[in-house]
Amino acid sequence: MRIEPLNDTIGASVTDIAPDDLTNAEVAGALLDALERFGVLAFKGLHISDEQHVAFSRHLGEVEILPVPGLEHPEIFTVSLDPDKALSAEYLKGTFHWHIDGATDDIPNKATMLNALDVSSTGGETQFCNTYAAWEALPASEKARYQGLRVLHSFAAAQRRVYPDPSEDQVEFWEKRPAKVQPLAWTHRSGRTSLVLGATASHVIDMDPDESTELIARLEAWTTDERFRYQHSWDTGDLVLWDNRGTMHRALPYAPDSGRLMHRTTIVGDEPFA
Repeated sequence: MRIEPLNDTIGASVTDIAPDDLTNAEVAGALLDALERFGVLAFKGLHISDEQHVAFSRHLGEVEILPVPGLEHPEIFTVSLDPDKALSAEYLKGTFHWHIDGATDDIPNKATMLNALDVSSTGGETQFCNTYAAWEALPASEKARYQGLRVLHSFAAAQRRVYPDPSEDQVEFWEKRPAKVQPLAWTHRSGRTSLVLGATASHVIDMDPDESTELIARLEAWTTDERFRYQHSWDTGDLVLWDNRGTMHRALPYAPDSGRLMHRTTIVGDEPFA
C-alpha cells in the first residue's frame, strides 16, 4: 500500500491496495493514521462491493445505522438527486454548499466514506478544504480574537442558501431541527485547532449582525481558498474517505438526471465540539 500526498495541505492518494485489504485491521489502522494526517484519502478505481464498504467502515469505528426498515445494508445511505433513487434527493441540494456533517449536533461525525457507483459527465466533483491548515495559517492576532467566539449553527441557515425565499411550511419544518451553539475555533483532544464554519453557520453570538455576516463570509472564503483545498473528480469505482472533524466539503452542482449515484457510510463521532 502506498499513501502519497495530493498537495501541500490536504489529501492523499492510496494505491497498490485491493478491496479485500480494507478488511485487514492493520491496514485499517494505518489508514486511520493517514486520515488524521491528510484529512482526505482517495482510492481511484477500487470498485468495492457494498459488503466490503460496510466491513471497512466497521474497522474505522461505529457505523451509523439508518432508521429505515427493510434495507439490505442499513449502514449505506444512497446519494442521488434522482427522487426515484433517493428519498433525500431534495435535501441533498444543500450539499452544494460548504459544510461539516453534524455541525448542529453535540458530537459531529468522525468520518464519511463515498463509493462511486455512477458519475455525472458534467459537474458532481467533490471539494474538500482543510480547516486545521486554515486555522494554522491565520495571523496570531486573529487567532486570539476568534478563540472565544461562539456561532449558532442551524439546519434552517443551511436550507436558506438553497431556498432564500422559503414558504411558511418550509420554515416550520426546518425549525423542528434544533440549533446548536458551537465554538468558532475548536481545539481538539489532539491539541490541534480547526475552524467550525459552513452553510449551517447562522451568526456569531453577541456580535453585531452586519459584522457577524462579514466575519463568517470572510473566514469561509479564507478556509476554502485553493491553497487549503482538494477537488476530487469522480470515476466509477472511486472511493473517498474524509475526516469530518478537520475538513469541510461540498459537491459541485450536477443535474438530477445525470445518473450520479453514490453509496455513503458515516462513522459515528466520539469527540464533542469544545
